[in-house]
Amino acid sequence: MVGLMTGSASSFTARGSSNFLRGFELGDFEYAGNIRIRYASAGSGPPLLLLHGHPQTHVTWRKIAPALAETFTVIAPDLRGYGDSSKPAGEAGHVNYSKREMAKDPVALMRALGHERFFVVGHDRGGRVAHRMALDFPNAVAKIALFDIAPTATMYARTDKAFATRYFWWFFLIQPYPLPERLIEADPEFFLRKHIDGQNKIADATEAAAFAEYLRCYLDPATRHAICEDYRAAAGIDLVHDEADKDARVVAPLLALWGARGTVGALYDVLDTWREKAVDVTGHALDCGHTLQEECPEVVLSELRSFFR
Repeated sequence: MVGLMTGSASSFTARGSSNFLRGFELGDFEYAGNIRIRYASAGSGPPLLLLHGHPQTHVTWRKIAPALAETFTVIAPDLRGYGDSSKPAGEAGHVNYSKREMAKDPVALMRALGHERFFVVGHDRGGRVAHRMALDFPNAVAKIALFDIAPTATMYARTDKAFATRYFWWFFLIQPYPLPERLIEADPEFFLRKHIDGQNKIADATEAAAFAEYLRCYLDPATRHAICEDYRAAAGIDLVHDEADKDARVVAPLLALWGARGTVGALYDVLDTWREKAVDVTGHALDCGHTLQEECPEVVLSELRSFFR
């Protein structure tokens, strides 16, 4: 079990109503001296934490968060390095973008909001943060739902031509600074569009306004650097942490959902990969691509309501 930094003050700043998550208020949570986490919140009932992936922000939950807030207290932050959260420069070994460090931010946020134990949903990179959170903070995570991922260590260990071709950015973004940052800088909108369109299998699932919001964030060089650091950490320090915890298991009930038309389901037996990492695993494929919450929100909403009830 990993502890949070203590002895440093934390604070909240209101940022007004969300333009994307109906009925949600935006706020900034600052802690640990220099970390600021932007988050959206609404609702009442059991606390539910939503963690987005790359290249999205908390806005990815716009189609399901308002309905979830009818039953749950929903908290949807921007991960460290993404959206309007802090984007610290990478440190030696990319340690400050390890999933261990990235998991501490939402745990600190939830605790500051009075939620010691909560449900977690993680998509893509957010799922990897959630996995580490469930290992490092087992008393905090009551149940965990993971969208369209297999464990990081498993995916790297089983890398083959098919995976490297379909998920080329796993190997492009980890290249030493500043190679990927400089190359993406040449045309960030093109890179972002190709990434989202390549992974979504339901046309127009990411509507123009949402894409524009993701692009606003992607145009920030600090965001692009942070994203590269996130992936560099995944190929380095995260694997070190995973090896140290290779015999540890997630004890919270785990729901794995993935897109039947996507890469993860095509290349892995998703349930088997998670049964190697957790003690109580259920789940199945949905008829979509990678971004479940944007491509088939009504089905996702039903699955989460059932799992977390």
